[in-house]
Amino acid sequence: MILLDFVFYTFLVVVCIQVSYFILVFGKFSSLKEKIEPNNNLPVSVLICAKNEAENLKTFLPSIVNQDYPNFQIVLINDASYDNTLEVMEEYANNYNHVKVVNVENNEKFWANKKYALTLGIKVAKHNFLLFTDADCHPVSKNWISEMSAGFNNNKTIVLGYGAYSKIKNSFLNKLIRFETFLTALQYVSFAKIGMPYMGVGRNLAYKKEEFFKANGFMNHMNIRSGDDDLFINQIATQYNTEVCLTKDSFTESVPKTKFKDWINQKRRHITTANHYKTEHKYILALFYVSQLLFWILSITLIATLFKWKVVVCFIIIRFTTQFTIYIKASNKLDEKDLIPFIPILELFLIGTQLSIFISNIISKPKHWK
Repeated sequence: MILLDFVFYTFLVVVCIQVSYFILVFGKFSSLKEKIEPNNNLPVSVLICAKNEAENLKTFLPSIVNQDYPNFQIVLINDASYDNTLEVMEEYANNYNHVKVVNVENNEKFWANKKYALTLGIKVAKHNFLLFTDADCHPVSKNWISEMSAGFNNNKTIVLGYGAYSKIKNSFLNKLIRFETFLTALQYVSFAKIGMPYMGVGRNLAYKKEEFFKANGFMNHMNIRSGDDDLFINQIATQYNTEVCLTKDSFTESVPKTKFKDWINQKRRHITTANHYKTEHKYILALFYVSQLLFWILSITLIATLFKWKVVVCFIIIRFTTQFTIYIKASNKLDEKDLIPFIPILELFLIGTQLSIFISNIISKPKHWK
């Protein structure tokens, strides 16, 4: 009984931590103003770094070159591709005056390092306002540049956007990928709004070139394969220089993985960067994850033993009611409403997957990009 008492009171503390995150942190998400007044006067350089992405470029570049914006440049960076990515880029450069190609060959010092390729592209970009996306992404509207650039002002030099994944019917993996993306956005947007920005996603991210050079580019973490987006933002973002843009027209949409193994390998690379976040960011993210994990373990244990089950059920209801209230509001903003009925199973599965990835990364290092 002493052990169950300990489990019970730990469970109560865990639920309080979870509810506090939902209300005090994620609750900021629901109060966000979606509309930002567009500012079409800013000259913008859009950067796309691609490695062996010829087919995706053919599919998605038209949505970039045809943006409804008066003054923008597109910088296409070929990162030592061995397919016909360079040929596709050059064809667009020949047909559109505002397209610039940067051809990057492998460098012995920075072998297969995306940050090296991006650095060369940023140096070539002629405008101070930089907007980033990936080769397998497309903006959901012609107003993408207009909406994202509207986040810039005299104080705001970083704009965090939302990069969604396209929906695939009757696919549990697709729902899991989109739920993980939804939860990640809920976290980095909410923490940004309480003055603790800690990451952005390269599928939809903007910052001023001067911020890049002021931070000496990616040099602080050039040896880390991933992190050209989240690690860099973790390094330079503050409560004063960071803005969030969540208008529907500002979203990008990417091609999701269709094989579980491919998605796991992708997440293994991404998760390696979290260990290099600022200490306070690692603590607040770890606390949320551990509280999630403990909630499920302790709930199942207490329900299975029927120990003070009425109180346990009451706290479980409080936790899920708070969570669903916040998640429903957030899903409306991010157009992910179809995920709501599956939240418990998706959350449980994601927690287990993240734990297995963490253990796998300790045993062996993940592969670098492409």
